[in-house]
Amino acid sequence: MTTLLGFVAAFVAILAVNGTAVAQNGDETVGGTMRAKDESGENVFVEGVEFSVVDVDGNEVGTATTDADGVWLVELPGPGVYSVLLDTETLQGFELRNPDKNPLTGVEVQPSTNKNTLFPLGERVLEESNSIRAVQLFVDGIKLGMIIAMCAIGLSLIYGTTGLTNFAHGEMVTFGAMTAYVFHVTWQLDFLGTWMTSLAFGAIMAVLFAGIAGGLFNRFVWKPLRNRGASLISALVVSIGLSIFFRYVFLYQFGGRAGFYRDYRIGQQVEFFGLFTMLRKDIFIVVFSALVLVGIGTALSRTRVGKAMRAVSDNRDLAESSGIDVEQVIRYVWIVGSALAGLGGVLFGLTENINWEMGFRLLLLMFAGVTLGGLGTAYGALLGSIIAGVFIQMSTLVIPGDMKNVGALMALIIILLVRPQGLLGRAERIG
Repeated sequence: MTTLLGFVAAFVAILAVNGTAVAQNGDETVGGTMRAKDESGENVFVEGVEFSVVDVDGNEVGTATTDADGVWLVELPGPGVYSVLLDTETLQGFELRNPDKNPLTGVEVQPSTNKNTLFPLGERVLEESNSIRAVQLFVDGIKLGMIIAMCAIGLSLIYGTTGLTNFAHGEMVTFGAMTAYVFHVTWQLDFLGTWMTSLAFGAIMAVLFAGIAGGLFNRFVWKPLRNRGASLISALVVSIGLSIFFRYVFLYQFGGRAGFYRDYRIGQQVEFFGLFTMLRKDIFIVVFSALVLVGIGTALSRTRVGKAMRAVSDNRDLAESSGIDVEQVIRYVWIVGSALAGLGGVLFGLTENINWEMGFRLLLLMFAGVTLGGLGTAYGALLGSIIAGVFIQMSTLVIPGDMKNVGALMALIIILLVRPQGLLGRAERIG
């Protein structure tokens, strides 16, 4: 118990750095990219547009002019709230779509971040056809589904090997995202002069720390509960308590404001066949997630440890009677599952903002994916998560975006009515 308290103290200390060291850095900027459509409908960059930035006291802190790529950037004296004014006389024939939002006020810049602003030009383009939009939403759903799957595989394996429904799994997602944020933004470990390398190092540390955290919690919390014969309901209540505790530890240390990885909030879009577009970072997320998930599937199918995990998940008693060290397998499951949750948190942080409850918001979708695919199966979690992600995004074709998570839950209800054990689950006889 003393060791567990020591780990918790170290855990809090790591996040405390996030709340104190950030203020020591002074590398804040505000900028953006000016694009417009010419007479032929092609996207063009607007050069020579002048901007000025003032602080809350009305003092001008800097000016900038867009270059040939439409990019402008102003270095700031520090974090704070600023206003950005665009000189409309330099627009070269273009007009602001929303002239009432010039100047753009209340631009909040967090420590060590680049704040991107948006000044749309020209008339709003008419909505694309439903078929084009459906393709775009389908692709976005695949991306979201892969991130959910990355986090949900560990949740499914933990349930399959121990029977525990771990409500604290979402906080491991948040822990991974925040650990990468500390290395990437707070400490600014800028290896080889590139922020991508810095974020990659932060992601490696997030995976490492999340895996260690999962192993320690299994050793000092869940294993003693199993050895003492605690019921699954008792373990469930403990996981809910841990989830609430660490969620508010994150809130206390990280604060209620959203954080962002440097230079990854707005990126360049790539068009595919005129049907859909993706940001470069989203292409990386999809490709990288696919490689990781394929690697996980291969490890579960081909390696000795992976086969043992599947055996324990399928039938624990039979696996133990055949000579498999069940406790060792469970330890591996906690380490690997938590590490994957940490990695999923980093990827989720690239697409969303980083905040104290991001993992909790993803937890419901993880449960939906795991249940949809079949409880206790890694492949089921993968399939169910992708289906959930696609339904979440495509449901916005018919319902408001604020209710898009309803799409995943409706898919869950419909499929479970037809196949109660889930898509890849095994039917069991009761009674």
